[in-house]
Amino acid sequence: MVRILCWTVAVLACLWLAFCSAVGPIYRADGSIAEFSIWNALLGAVMFCVYLTIVHVLASIGGRRHSHTARNHTARNHTIPSVVHTIHTVSGQVCGFLRRIARPAITIITRHERTIIRHTNSTRRIFTVLVVGWAWCYITLLSAFGADVFSQIREFTSFWQQSHGNPQPYLDGTQIVSTIMDVYPTAHYLWPADPTFLTNQHNILLTLLYGGMGYASQTLIGAPDAGLIILSGMQFLFAAFCCAATANRFLNRPFAAGVSGGTAPAVNDSSASSTGVPTVGTTTAPATTRVIVFALLLLNPIVIFSTISLTKSPLFAFAFVWWFGALYELYATSAYGGTTVCDGTIAYDGTDSPATAAPPTKPRRITVIALALSTLVMLASAKYGLYIVALQLVLALLADRKRWRTYVIALLIPLIAFQGMITTLTATNTIIGGDPIESKGVQLQQIGRIAQRDPDSIPASAREKIAPIIDLDGAAKAYFPNDADRMKSSGSSESKTIAYQWRTVTADDMKDFNSAWLDIVKASPVVAIDALLAKCYGYFDVFDVPYVSAIYYVNNGKVQNDTAVISRWNHDWRNAVAGFANGWSHIPVLGWPIHGNFWTILTLVVGAAEVVRRRWRALAYHLPMLLLMGVMITAPANNFDRHMLPLVFCFAFLALWFRRDSGDAPEVVDRSQASR
Repeated sequence: MVRILCWTVAVLACLWLAFCSAVGPIYRADGSIAEFSIWNALLGAVMFCVYLTIVHVLASIGGRRHSHTARNHTARNHTIPSVVHTIHTVSGQVCGFLRRIARPAITIITRHERTIIRHTNSTRRIFTVLVVGWAWCYITLLSAFGADVFSQIREFTSFWQQSHGNPQPYLDGTQIVSTIMDVYPTAHYLWPADPTFLTNQHNILLTLLYGGMGYASQTLIGAPDAGLIILSGMQFLFAAFCCAATANRFLNRPFAAGVSGGTAPAVNDSSASSTGVPTVGTTTAPATTRVIVFALLLLNPIVIFSTISLTKSPLFAFAFVWWFGALYELYATSAYGGTTVCDGTIAYDGTDSPATAAPPTKPRRITVIALALSTLVMLASAKYGLYIVALQLVLALLADRKRWRTYVIALLIPLIAFQGMITTLTATNTIIGGDPIESKGVQLQQIGRIAQRDPDSIPASAREKIAPIIDLDGAAKAYFPNDADRMKSSGSSESKTIAYQWRTVTADDMKDFNSAWLDIVKASPVVAIDALLAKCYGYFDVFDVPYVSAIYYVNNGKVQNDTAVISRWNHDWRNAVAGFANGWSHIPVLGWPIHGNFWTILTLVVGAAEVVRRRWRALAYHLPMLLLMGVMITAPANNFDRHMLPLVFCFAFLALWFRRDSGDAPEVVDRSQASR
């Protein structure tokens, strides 16, 4: 029964992915689900078979236990549909073909294994490799950003001027200072009577950092460029550190000896031989695995451009990578998480019932500190970090309850401290809290689409309740299938259409929002479904090109026209880099790896395979990734690369985690073998 339920979950995940691919052509043509045809059904059926086959192949790797025999494996194959088994056989042949093609490269890597391992056997050396590999981006482009950072600078400037005796324009009952909140409007009823100009719209700590640095630069040199360049440099180094620390944990496993009850030697110069290769007894990844991991980090434009992009999502994503590595170490050193160790103390195949499980080891202090600091950065950079951390706290306490103090120190205390700070600042009118409309993207899109395409269906009672909140005529003009920001009246004052009436709406008006929305949706359910799918299908449709890619922040009007120094620094080179990346992105199939949804889909497939394999404790550390997919669905825009960055950055490590739990990964590198 449990196995049937697990496969049901996996099938549902595959059905969702296949459905998004099936409806993709409809919504790219701005159509309706009512136009769903046999061709869409055929596309969905093919993609379902592909995804289910991938799940089956992953679930079959290594067997659920090492004791599984070939006969049992064959018997399992007969339990799936014959068409899927056929595709599985074909995929095996394709994999064999790809291995034959890759054999020369693998041979070259093997010959240089000693050198590769020597240069990637510690956090410091990995950090150096990443900095050198990414340096061209920072040196030649200096910085990347969008409109948000300028809004943060304006907020901080007004705050600073007000607090230093230079009163700024404030609410007068009808208007709001346009330089602060007109681009991303916050309802007037949320503004306190006493002038305050700092908001939590883009996260208060980031606003203080980005805005303060930009203001200082503007004061000193007359332009924000120097501050932006310094901020990008800081993020560049932070990104390299986060990826290096996590890569070291996954590739070198400096805590490995601690799993078997000893003191974990750091896999660095002190634990290496004179040749620089880790000695026998240290669990480490082979050179081929290292090359693949570094290729994904050093060659993917999404990763490279994000290192200097001054938006909240890249900062959150790099902190998430650091967080993910710390959680992996805690999992690997728990009673149920250890993979095969060199001395054979634990021979664990990834299930939840190891035959010989040692008690969990005391976490390294550096790991607890890393988890706490990465938690704080995540909370400071993205509002949904609160839900990610809270979910992980609950799951970790269930999966590793013997070490509950670690999670209280590293997750609960930072969560309480940060949220307490935000609550205090808002309650004392020091900052303005976020507008509730920000969390209603799906509902706004449904109201806007119905107002535009089926206005006669809206009941009079619903019109009356929604009128103080949403101008339905404005909503009909503002609605755009891929982006809910226009429904929130975001945009420059010269061009935007007013849909959300932030100037006049009241708290009492907002109480009727949900009931009015429900009445409107019930009156036109098909159009409402269209609005939901059109806003989120792209995150799970591998054929869909990003609505806004990570490339946008490298080359846009704000970067190329609104700066004094950055716009003149390699202006044509910036165009060429962005043009190359955009061209690559639009190549069918070959462009998939630089789309965020490609890695999102693979992450969901791996998660489905873990469900089939019943790796509940591993899933306890991976479910926040599923919650991130929920964030994507409710995000303002469809297929927006920046919301998928954590999954892009972490997938290589997730795949290595999955492979190690399968028990068939060659992890131990013998010094003599590496020297050959």
